[in-house]
Amino acid sequence: MSNTQVFHGLGRFTRWLGGGARAAGGAARELVGELPIRLTSRDYARGRTAVVREMGFDQPLLWVVVALLCWGLVMVYSASIALPDNPRFRNYESTHFLLRHAVAMLIGAVGALIAFQLPMRRWEKWSPWLFAAAVASLVLVLVVGRGVNGAQRWIPLGIMNFQPSELAKLAVLMYAAGYMVRRMEVKERFFRAVLPMGGAVTVVGVLLLLQPDMGAFIVIAVIAMGILFLGGVNARMFFIIAGLLVALFAFMIASSPWRRERVFAYLDPFSVDHALGKGYQLSHSLIAFGRGEVFGVGLGGSVEKLHWLPEAHTDFLLAVIGEEFGLVGVLVVIALFMWLTRRMMVIGRQAIALDQVFAGLVAQGVGLWIGFQAFINIGVNLGALPTKGLTLPFMSYGGSAILMNLVAVAVVLRIDHENRKLMHGGRV
Repeated sequence: MSNTQVFHGLGRFTRWLGGGARAAGGAARELVGELPIRLTSRDYARGRTAVVREMGFDQPLLWVVVALLCWGLVMVYSASIALPDNPRFRNYESTHFLLRHAVAMLIGAVGALIAFQLPMRRWEKWSPWLFAAAVASLVLVLVVGRGVNGAQRWIPLGIMNFQPSELAKLAVLMYAAGYMVRRMEVKERFFRAVLPMGGAVTVVGVLLLLQPDMGAFIVIAVIAMGILFLGGVNARMFFIIAGLLVALFAFMIASSPWRRERVFAYLDPFSVDHALGKGYQLSHSLIAFGRGEVFGVGLGGSVEKLHWLPEAHTDFLLAVIGEEFGLVGVLVVIALFMWLTRRMMVIGRQAIALDQVFAGLVAQGVGLWIGFQAFINIGVNLGALPTKGLTLPFMSYGGSAILMNLVAVAVVLRIDHENRKLMHGGRV
């Protein structure tokens, strides 16, 4: 065979390979177009090849969480630096809350690393046991728990005080997701599909109200309801349950004098009856936002944190942000939480499209948890909602909340990691 024939043969073979590759690429693009898949691409618009990485996770999501954590650490220090001047905290150093918050972040990071290593099939298998552990801890806190301001919500563990209600949020979320997967075939039947889950939430709710911690109960109820809705429960049943829950919470507020007083104070915090009572915290929060105006008074320049605004480093951290960073700072916080919630919902939708229903419901449940709790905290600080003892996720001081928030984010990142493996043709 001559050299000319060989070269002609190689040319035909190369053209045949190129045509096959283009056909395969077209098929892959058609498949990708049917699924809500994010592609890491180099100039995809110019026709270059898009690459789905098998390993890795959603790095923008991680960096937004890191940004919130770092900003929160700075603001906790700013809001608590003057507390030792208060006789109640006279034995504390000015860095007391800063150091404890940093330790909580470190513990949370270790917990998140461990949680990320666990595949979602194990979380699904362990979800009933996690729920049982949460119920046991809620009972334990009523026996040996530490009380603050009339609420018995913390179990002292030396390096930090653990709040079982934070574990209950993750446990109910996991249990509800697993429950919907197990009961998928009866989701149209009210008594068989909804009542057992309602019983589980009722048990948790009763234990939380004994502490009392109505704020955590509201968040847990919303998480459970959201997962039932996302899991495909009949819309009529969903609205019936939602109506019953609203009626229950209204009855609880109406039957409790101090809860009614909070609602009245929320409606008119500057009145003579409430300005020095139940409306004191809200009125000073609004004053802080007013002082901040558009661009704020500058980091460290808050006056309200100087013993005027109670719990400035926990429930009302956003008020200090509003005073020191102004409207711009508050809008940035809101935008970050909106982006974070949407990203988690997208990851959950991808998992469901890949037939990972449990993982998808968990990711969307975490998005509901973080988004709704941030919404409540921001609304309370701005005077749009009655005062509740809920912290701002990732930012407010609170070891248990930081730990469980980071574990929940690690689970979402694990779900995204498994989504990427499945898109690449691997197994989880």
